[in-house]
Amino acid sequence: MITETTNIFGIRAIIEAIESGSTINKVYLQKGLRGNLFYELDKLIKQNKIATSTVPVEKLNRLSKNSNHQGAVAQISPVEFYDLEKLIESTLEKGDTPLFLLLDQLSDVRNFGAIIRTAECTGVNGIIIQKNGSAPVNAETIKTSAGAAFKIPICKVDHIKDAIFLLQASEIKTVAATEKTEDSIFDIDFKQPIAIIMGSEHRGVNPSILKMVDYKAKLPLLGEIASLNVSVACGAFLYETVRQRLQ
Repeated sequence: MITETTNIFGIRAIIEAIESGSTINKVYLQKGLRGNLFYELDKLIKQNKIATSTVPVEKLNRLSKNSNHQGAVAQISPVEFYDLEKLIESTLEKGDTPLFLLLDQLSDVRNFGAIIRTAECTGVNGIIIQKNGSAPVNAETIKTSAGAAFKIPICKVDHIKDAIFLLQASEIKTVAATEKTEDSIFDIDFKQPIAIIMGSEHRGVNPSILKMVDYKAKLPLLGEIASLNVSVACGAFLYETVRQRLQ
């Protein structure tokens, strides 16, 4: 079990990590950083669409434990990410009824870890996240997932919309979990090839994505609270899928 995030620091070291193909969650850059080496790093970051954050030097000092970070610290992902198109192809070739899970900019690592754990337990073929704006796969994610992050394929895409187009082109239906519908989760046929889309903790599924999906579905809420925690709601959707497929 990984207990801490792997950080690398120093501009040259980060450049070499990117060029070697390491999977980097995020690069933290010091405010006002300049120089030829920085511009080389910045170019690579943009080419590889790596998430960045501009932070005060104090944060970099903490991340690097006061080592000579040269104004840049990168967090390396402890897991390798899968190519979505290849994963869809391999899933279809196996003859499985596909079950994918898309997370639309989920930001809380503990929710992410809990969802990964439930997804692995319910036979999800792959989890799809967006490169920017999504919770990272870091030590806390892995701990919360009880190690399931090492057992289930996770794909990163430039845009969730791209993934939806690819899934639909492969005859995999998409269903978004949202309260903005009259259709219940129990009205959806989860026995067919399907991808479930869960939204972020505060906004839910993006309205532009809701326009693209094949189905929208909500969970019945009998109390006064207007919504469920996203990991709990995701578990309900996944286990309704299991229930239907076991019948």
